[in-house]
Amino acid sequence: MAASLDGFIARKDGSVDWLETSDDFAGGTTMDAEAVSAFLQGIDCYVMGSRTYETALSFEAKGLGWSYGDKPTFVLTHRELPRNRSTVELYSGDLARFVNGRLRPKFRSIWVVGGGFVAAECLRLGLVDELRYSILPILIGDGIPFFAPLGRDIPLHLAKVDAFQNGIVELCYELGNP
Repeated sequence: MAASLDGFIARKDGSVDWLETSDDFAGGTTMDAEAVSAFLQGIDCYVMGSRTYETALSFEAKGLGWSYGDKPTFVLTHRELPRNRSTVELYSGDLARFVNGRLRPKFRSIWVVGGGFVAAECLRLGLVDELRYSILPILIGDGIPFFAPLGRDIPLHLAKVDAFQNGIVELCYELGNP
C-alpha cells in the first residue's frame, strides 16, 4: 500500500487526493511503465476491503480505469456492493480459512491491496509473507492509519529499499527473521 510519511493511507473522509507527487529526487530510479507492468504481471489475485474497493470504483467512474485488470479480485465485506465485472467476488466469513483453504491452493501471489483493517487482520492471522510499504513525500496530519491496532509485535526483516525519482520510497519487508 501507499501511505503518507506520517503513516496514513487516506484522509479521515477516505479521500486520497494527495497520492500524486510532484517531488523530484535526482538520485532515484525511474518508475517506468515497463517495470510497473512486469510487477503487476506477477500478481495472481487481489484481496481488498470494501472501502478500498469503493475507492477503486470511484477512480473508474472518474475515467481513471480499473487498476486491477482482469485478475480475480476478492472484496472482504459484510455489505452489499456493486459488482460491475465478473472478476470481482464479494466475501464475508473466516479470513484465514478463505486465504489458506481457497486462495493459496489456487494462487501463488496474493496481493492484499488494502485497507488498514484488512492489512492488520492479515498480519494478526499470519497470512502475510511480505510487506511492501510505499511512502509518499507528504505529511497529511491525520487520517486512516496504514494499520489498525495489531495487539502485538510483529518482527520484520528489511529485504529491499527502492527510492524513485518522484520521491516515493518503497520498503519491502519479509515477515519474521530471515
